[in-house]
Amino acid sequence: MQKIDLTALLTELLPIIQAAGDAIMAVYRAGEIDFQQKADQSPVTRADLAAHDGLMQRLKLLIAGCPVVSEEDKTSHQYRDDKNRFWLIDPLDGTREFINHNGEFTVNIALIEEGRSVLGAVYAPAMDCMYWGGPGLGAFRRTESGTQTICVSSGEPEDICRVVASRSHLDAGTQAFIDRLGEVLLLQVGSSLKFCRVAEGMADIYPRLAPTSEWDTAAAQAILEGAGGKVIDLDGRALRYGKSGVLNPAFIAVRDVALIPV
Repeated sequence: MQKIDLTALLTELLPIIQAAGDAIMAVYRAGEIDFQQKADQSPVTRADLAAHDGLMQRLKLLIAGCPVVSEEDKTSHQYRDDKNRFWLIDPLDGTREFINHNGEFTVNIALIEEGRSVLGAVYAPAMDCMYWGGPGLGAFRRTESGTQTICVSSGEPEDICRVVASRSHLDAGTQAFIDRLGEVLLLQVGSSLKFCRVAEGMADIYPRLAPTSEWDTAAAQAILEGAGGKVIDLDGRALRYGKSGVLNPAFIAVRDVALIPV
């Protein structure tokens, strides 16, 4: 596999994810949001499809011969392969948050190489907040205040463990795990922003025992790892991509594995 300058690639990637966010916001601001149910009973809107179309067209031009795998294109899923390189995207992560108009939705773009997420970008267009980075690349956040380097918190939390969990999918298994942590401050957020809260030092741990798919986690995992954190399954192994099935195992995103109860 030919080596790529990932830092230079990020420079080209950020305008692409910005454009996808702009396409989403055009629908978001238009008023009432129509949606349909997909076969898995998850919702899809015109915004999902508009972002998907733009990303598919533009990402194909970044790396010659590198396929793009999107949640919204089942035919593209054949290119998921843990021995090769591919783009993995969720054009609109947090569609329920989009429909509910709470702003907590994102565009997720990851580059996968031999099963690892080596680069990720996450954009929350309603908040005009963008995150990017990867293992060995660092992690960064851009808001209206400018661009900053971000990193996970160091040392013990000042008071109690800050746990971030899904706003729409807090299941009984995840709640039981949280209960094992003792007294906690629970923060509920939509989409891949949960990982970003850990990456920027605003939360300590994000446990997720309910089902997720590879495109839900890959981009934000790269960012969190770039910020010094980890995303591991319940056996302590980093999440991998291009598996035989698209579903992730239960996982824990955390700033420090010492926080995980034995």
